[in-house]
Amino acid sequence: MSVILVYVEANDGAVTPASLETLSGARQLADASGSSVEALILAADPAPLASQIVGADRILEVAHPALAAYLPEAHQAVLAGTVTARKPDLLLLANSYVGLDLAASTAIATDRPVVSYCMAVALAGDVLTTTNQVYGGKIEAIAETKLPAVAAVNPGTFKSDATAKPGVATIRLEAPAALGSLASSFVEALKEESGDVDITQQERLVSVGRGIGEADNIALAQALAEALGAVVSASRPVVDAGWMPKSRQVGKSGHKVKPKLYVAVGISGAPEHLEGMRDAGFIVAINQDAKAPIFDVAHIGTTCDLFDLLPALTERLNTRNA
Repeated sequence: MSVILVYVEANDGAVTPASLETLSGARQLADASGSSVEALILAADPAPLASQIVGADRILEVAHPALAAYLPEAHQAVLAGTVTARKPDLLLLANSYVGLDLAASTAIATDRPVVSYCMAVALAGDVLTTTNQVYGGKIEAIAETKLPAVAAVNPGTFKSDATAKPGVATIRLEAPAALGSLASSFVEALKEESGDVDITQQERLVSVGRGIGEADNIALAQALAEALGAVVSASRPVVDAGWMPKSRQVGKSGHKVKPKLYVAVGISGAPEHLEGMRDAGFIVAINQDAKAPIFDVAHIGTTCDLFDLLPALTERLNTRNA
């Protein structure tokens, strides 16, 4: 029986949503191919993370003080050692900044091919077939890679719908001696200052993109948001321009959101933005470019001029709410 090994990424004592998605994806692949799933937890105390694992047949734990925080040198040493010792057919990681660190370095250390930015993954015999984003998401490429291999999977590729299996065995692995003589050390974590609102917790978002034109025009989106009982968020170009704070950014380099309603105003739909909002319950797209990628994920959309539509829509909503 082949084995799929999943590197479990954690943050602030919790398994990340992207890793939970990756575990669910590994479970789907394993069920379809007759494989088993092993989840690898690296931490000072793996027990709290082990209780959050779903979809795995076995949980592998490595405990060591050097693994208390994410230190690339330490995690790469343990991950590469585990792959060398256990020889999984496929190593899966979430395509996060941590996953991008470890996928490439572990592939080199274990002499395996690596595919990253995977949007779809399938197994058939000893071949891994993936659909990958290339050139910043402007092109999709289909790759066939012979196992054993390493794959970094984009968040949103799989849904977090796996359930915990009863009687999952937990195996404690010995920490490598290299953890006692690392060349780097963890100093501190610098966290982004919290904003006035947490957009990840909002049920309704009106998100503005480059098409809003200038900072003063965000007032149109704010008025619509108030009429909808929503909060204004933004795409990266708006944040980079300094028109809105980083805490309001939706996308790969911002926040992943899943509101019940997402109104995209003047947003073209770059892959990095879609990654952050494509799981919203209902997506409304407003963009004059009928070929904009945002329409590929929108439930409804319009090519109306946003400067005509937003005031009219806000007025209609305010009249209804009066």
